[in-house]
Amino acid sequence: MSGHSKWSSIKHKKGAADKKRGALFTKLARGITIAARDGADPAGNAALALAIQKAKDNSMPKDNIERAIAKGAGTDKDAAAVEEVVYEGYGPAGVALLIHCYTDNRNRTGADVRSILSKNGGSLGEPGSVAYVFEKKGSIVVEAAAASEDDLMVAIDAGAEDIVEDGDHFEIVSDPHDFVAVRAAIEEAGITVASADVIQRPKTRVEVEDKDAAKVFRVIELLDDNDDVNDVAANFEVSDAALEELAAS
Repeated sequence: MSGHSKWSSIKHKKGAADKKRGALFTKLARGITIAARDGADPAGNAALALAIQKAKDNSMPKDNIERAIAKGAGTDKDAAAVEEVVYEGYGPAGVALLIHCYTDNRNRTGADVRSILSKNGGSLGEPGSVAYVFEKKGSIVVEAAAASEDDLMVAIDAGAEDIVEDGDHFEIVSDPHDFVAVRAAIEEAGITVASADVIQRPKTRVEVEDKDAAKVFRVIELLDDNDDVNDVAANFEVSDAALEELAAS
């Protein structure tokens, strides 16, 4: 069982109720602003199109999206100061972590990430120490109650590489370039998508014992809660029992 992909779908559902909406919108806006530096038209800027879709998936108001695009496409000094930084490290039980940030102060963000890891059973690694464990992929999660594997064959026809069954959901994996077309095919077939994003997907995973699962999730949630952290990729598996217990907490 892929604990990480299932946890991602649980986070998506919990997020609507638990995550502070303002903080989430700030992170989404930064992603749009950075993407818009390469062009304000999503038709010709795939990264911007993905950032906008992610914002819409999280019910970000249209006005906020348009302001973020204008900020990135213009000459806003504050927007220009924000940069993308990726940190690599380890969490409890040897779990590899790839931490993607948007920051206007690399020193502050690096210190925050190092502190979170070191205080919670992890450590910051050197560049290249864990990046090889991950590969960029489109990941679309569909609840098993919403569709069968046969129903999802439309995704394969649209270019998806694999359909992975994991308990109560399916993960449809694609090349990032095919992600938009695969998602469109699924939605055009009338199938509800639980979550969808282009992610750093682990190529290998570490089995985490139930007693360590809470520690791993704690580190990831603390990183997620940091204002500068946009996303955290991790390569772990946990039992369904441990995952459901943590999801309910």
